[in-house]
Amino acid sequence: MPLEFERPLVELEEKIRALEATAREQNLDLSDEIELLKGKLERLQREIFAGLTPWQRVQVARAPGRPTTLDVAERIFEDFYELRGDRAFADDPAIVGGLARFAGRRVVFVGHQKGRNTKENIARNFGMPHPEGYRKAMRLMDLADREGVPFLAFIDTPGAYPGVSAEERGQAWVIARSIQRMSRLRVPAVAVILGEGGSGGALAIGVGNRVLILENAWYSVISPESCAAILWRDAKEAERAAAALKLTARDLLELGVVDRIVPEPGGGAHKNPEGAIRELESALLAVLRELEGLSPEELWQDRYRKFRALGAFEES
Repeated sequence: MPLEFERPLVELEEKIRALEATAREQNLDLSDEIELLKGKLERLQREIFAGLTPWQRVQVARAPGRPTTLDVAERIFEDFYELRGDRAFADDPAIVGGLARFAGRRVVFVGHQKGRNTKENIARNFGMPHPEGYRKAMRLMDLADREGVPFLAFIDTPGAYPGVSAEERGQAWVIARSIQRMSRLRVPAVAVILGEGGSGGALAIGVGNRVLILENAWYSVISPESCAAILWRDAKEAERAAAALKLTARDLLELGVVDRIVPEPGGGAHKNPEGAIRELESALLAVLRELEGLSPEELWQDRYRKFRALGAFEES
C-alpha cells in the first residue's frame, strides 16, 4: 500500500502505465503524452519529497522495499561469507555479518536485518536483536581488529528486543559492552543508517569514525511512538514527537550526530533500492579513503573526539 502522501504519485504512475499499455495494444504513438506525464511525475515527486515532514520521513524509512543489510552486501561486496552465532548461546537472525571484499579491500561488516515480507520479518524478529545478536557483532569487531581490516556497520532497527527473554540474558549490559567494544576498534569504522535507527539497539553498532545516513532514514534515542506514549500518554501523538526529536537526516547533520547524508533516488530508496545502493557504495568508498591513512591510535582518537564533541549547551 502506498503511503498517504504518495497517492498522487501512484495515480500518475498508473496513468502512465495505462497509456503505455494502450500504445502497445493499439499500435499508437502516444510518446508525447507519456513524456508529458513523466515530466509531471518527476516535478511532483521532487516537490513532495522536498517538503516531507519528520513523521513522513519516518514512514518512508519504514516502507517495504528499502534496501536491507543483505541487499547491500549482495550488491556491493565480493566474496561475501556470512558468519553466524555468538559462540555462547545462539545465532540471532536479526543481526547478520561476515567477511567480504569491497572495492578490492577486505572488510568485516555487521548489520540489522529486517525481512522482505511478513514471514521473513517474523523469522528475523522485525530487525530487533536479542543479546546474542550483539555478542555476534562484538565477535566480528574482534575479527576486524585481529585482521586489521575496516569494520562496516549497517543500522536498521526500531530498537533492541525489549522482551523478558532478552532482559534475562542481559540485553542492556550487552548493548553497553558493544558500544564500548566498537569505540575501541583500532581499524577504520563506518556506520550507516539505512532506515530506522532506534535507541541503544542502533547505537550498539553505531560508534563509527564516520556515520552516514540515507536521506530519508531516522536516528533517535527513542521511536516517535514510544516518546509520545511517555510524554503525552498517547502513541497517536507520534507525529508531534517526531518533529520534537530532531531525528531526520538534515537535523542530525546540523547537530553533528552524522557526518554525511547519502542521497536517495527520486521517490525514496523503497522505489529504487538499486539506485540507493549505488549512491551508498560511492559514499562508503569516499569515507574509507579518508580514513585509510590514519594509524590505529589516530583512528581511536578520531572516534573519541567525534563522540566527545556531541551535544550543545549554553550557559547563562
